Amino acid sequence: MKKIDWYILRKLLTAFFFCMLLFTVVAVAVDSSEKTDDFVKTGLSTWDIIKKYYLGFVPWIWGLLFPLFVFIAVIFVTSKMAGKSEVIAILASGTSYNRFLRPYLVGGIFLASILWVGSRYLIPKANSIRGEFQTEYIDKNDRSKKNQEVCPDCYFLRIDSNTYVGIKDYDATTHTANRFFLDRTKNNQVVYNLRAYSLKWDTASKKWTAITVTERRVDSIGERITQYPELIVNLQIKPEELIKDEYLKEKLTTPELTKFIARQELRANEGLSALKVERYRRSATAFSVVLLTLIGAVIASRKTRGGSGMHLALGIIIAALFIVSDRFSTVFATKGSFPPLLAAWVPNIAFATVAYWLYRKAPK
Repeated sequence: MKKIDWYILRKLLTAFFFCMLLFTVVAVAVDSSEKTDDFVKTGLSTWDIIKKYYLGFVPWIWGLLFPLFVFIAVIFVTSKMAGKSEVIAILASGTSYNRFLRPYLVGGIFLASILWVGSRYLIPKANSIRGEFQTEYIDKNDRSKKNQEVCPDCYFLRIDSNTYVGIKDYDATTHTANRFFLDRTKNNQVVYNLRAYSLKWDTASKKWTAITVTERRVDSIGERITQYPELIVNLQIKPEELIKDEYLKEKLTTPELTKFIARQELRANEGLSALKVERYRRSATAFSVVLLTLIGAVIASRKTRGGSGMHLALGIIIAALFIVSDRFSTVFATKGSFPPLLAAWVPNIAFATVAYWLYRKAPK
């Protein structure tokens, strides 16, 4: 690293943090204006809203727009250098084009490392703050979300490949349910059935207790029915798993998310594509920072009559295409049969080809 490297790197990091600060102020202003009525209904003070919501919202918006911040900063810095003929002077001094791109690569890897660590460990903690506030104060008053489910407190789960359970009217506070059933199958036939009028979690024994139970066993002999006033049921489910949380995948750190997915796969549960896409995207997004850094440097290093405005316009178009392709691949993975790993990495693969083409066409 020489003086010219530190010069470019310092300008790049300064522009990045300024861009991040500017967009954060705009995002907070827009979000607060949209949620003003919701904030008033909570009855919380401004400081409480900052602690309980915006301490989680700001890191979330950083993680969401981090690649865009880097891309805009790179284009802004490089286009200014090109406009002042600094890029021409660097290349005319005998510096190769690859050598010119070195500080951008170093800066991109440094920023990508920050995002990689943050998205895996830090941002999920902030999402827990934002998600809890959304659930407690905003979503519960949203009628459209309430009407999405006929029975919002009902759970129908697959414990393993042969066992299915249903829990109705579950109260997360008392850890009790009004109705419960368990079916076990063999060769596509029900061989065991259990019905209970209520189910409760015993905090002492850490087990579920069914109340007023009717147990049916079906075998070659026939059907046998047994009734119990109480029966301890060995369910591999903990009370915290019986909470429908639409922000769950954003709240879990990557190690926690990996363990959660593995546990759900052991139970042969379906609908895990969104969780897997989230896990893979946390690494793919960090790589996209390096990719967009190089694309921005290649685009903006050419001196044009339009100045930085032309470069910024082209950069925004490329960033928009990147985001759209990312959204499309996510929808295909969560709603269709598109592999989650491929869905997370398709935008990077496509734009890596674009980056290589731009690099080949760049004047050196």
